[in-house]
Amino acid sequence: MSAPGPHSSLPWGSMSHAARDAAYDNVAAVPGSRDWMAALRARSAAYRARHAATTRDIVWGTQPRQRWNLYPAADPHAPCLVFIHGGYWQWNDPEHFACLAEGMAAQGWSVAMPGHTLAPQASLRAIVAEIDGALDWLAAQGATHGIAGPLVVSGWSAGGMLATLALDHPAVVAGLALSGIYELGPLRDTKLNEALALDDGEIESFSALRRPPSPKPLAIAYGTRELPALCHDSRSLHRLRAAAHRPGLLVPVAGAEHFSILDTLGTPGGELTRVASLLAG
Repeated sequence: MSAPGPHSSLPWGSMSHAARDAAYDNVAAVPGSRDWMAALRARSAAYRARHAATTRDIVWGTQPRQRWNLYPAADPHAPCLVFIHGGYWQWNDPEHFACLAEGMAAQGWSVAMPGHTLAPQASLRAIVAEIDGALDWLAAQGATHGIAGPLVVSGWSAGGMLATLALDHPAVVAGLALSGIYELGPLRDTKLNEALALDDGEIESFSALRRPPSPKPLAIAYGTRELPALCHDSRSLHRLRAAAHRPGLLVPVAGAEHFSILDTLGTPGGELTRVASLLAG
């Protein structure tokens, strides 16, 4: 059994396999979550249909999932929210989250959603490298497709973890991480690791709670009804950054759980829409 990591609050050694699985099972923790995600996909399909004339789906790499869904603003120099989807690095597609662009579009922003190869076809190390490669492409080619403004990187759940790493990309000016997993050690003792096969190097390199915090602004959001492990990770990451005098907000979204927190980003005037709009400088 793996150690949970130096920043975990869970009594890992005394927990059963079922309890360790439950500690990170967002679907089981939120009744109706599968229906909620199905509704999100339907809303996203409708959003893409309404905006088909301006939506741009661009392949940026050589693998099938290495693609961008771009929703450019009328002003090509408007800020752009880069949203990285969740799904424990092994589920979902960027198209499933298209309707979340509506909140920032109402602010006059562009939105860009990258795809990446999923585990087990790709290791976490390879996925991190793909996000970096996708941002390289957007920085170099985005203007050709109507996106030339500053990039604010965001992500939800597993994508929140990827967003903390992408904050170091030279094209990124700030970040917004939602409901992320910032200590990876415990995942190796759950069923999630069957596809991920995390190694010691990945856990050490990609756990945000084990990395020197980026000097760029990072807002860290979580729902107050999230699983305890995710609430703990978010609060711990904010404390780590505050101790290093790094800029950023901690945003506990009152009453939100792991899924409904997305409504506060995808809704014009939503709490996280307002937070994101402050990050481009």
